[in-house]
Amino acid sequence: MSDRNARNDAAPRVRDRTDVAAALRRRILRYAAGQAIHLGSSLSVVDILHTLGCRAGLGPATAGNRTRDRLVLSKGHAVWALYAVLAELGLLTADPPPRLPGHPPEGLPGIDVSTGALGHGLSIGAGLCESARLAGSDRRTYVVLGDGELNEGSVWEAAMYAAHRGLDRLTAVVDLNGMQQEGPTSAVLDLAPLDEKWRAFGWNVRTADGHDPVSLTAALDRAESQAGRPSVVLATTVKGKGIPFMEHSSAWHVGVLDAAQLAEALAAVDSTGGSDVGGGHD
Repeated sequence: MSDRNARNDAAPRVRDRTDVAAALRRRILRYAAGQAIHLGSSLSVVDILHTLGCRAGLGPATAGNRTRDRLVLSKGHAVWALYAVLAELGLLTADPPPRLPGHPPEGLPGIDVSTGALGHGLSIGAGLCESARLAGSDRRTYVVLGDGELNEGSVWEAAMYAAHRGLDRLTAVVDLNGMQQEGPTSAVLDLAPLDEKWRAFGWNVRTADGHDPVSLTAALDRAESQAGRPSVVLATTVKGKGIPFMEHSSAWHVGVLDAAQLAEALAAVDSTGGSDVGGGHD
């Protein structure tokens, strides 16, 4: 067993994915009660973050271990999903937690860097990979990006740099929900063909169903088997996943649930059990 695998083996085991998906969404909805939070984005990215949190070895026994893999949530406004994942993995123990900030606060167990200004996370991830290489560490860095965030030019500067430096311990995952605050990404600033763009920048590209941890894990495994270049997984998701009146809607990019909407949303999660399984990805 490699040192990296030994470090990450201490992470909590993944429960049945349907149970986990529902539990994560219930937590997000409870955190949302009475305040304006980024609900749609949190619900689209939460399955990705849970898969990566487990893969990166996040847990009470490893959170303070500086040699473990790193996880950077570049789309920091979706921090409510990260809070739900940290609670699921035993790192956020107060239930309900005290009032939490709207972007990741560095210093909270399991949060490696503060983020919020879009377009910065991939540069941070590249720096973390460079520092690990200089230190002789084999730790991997995962960076979660939003598809709307890819409008930022700094993302592509970081992508060029990471490829030029051959940072093959860097893996980006794009939460490809097709929506941003102003509407569909295809209307605001069309990203297609996104896979060809990343390849042109020198990255290894894979695709996955972002709500299916089996699909995500398979794509990550294939991506990370390629040496010499960074990898990106384009993970197709649904904005507002699991709550019918929020799905595919930019209106719930930020929102406040009233009591009736909260009850309807919780009932929807309870009836569907959370994420379903898709297909058609590599």
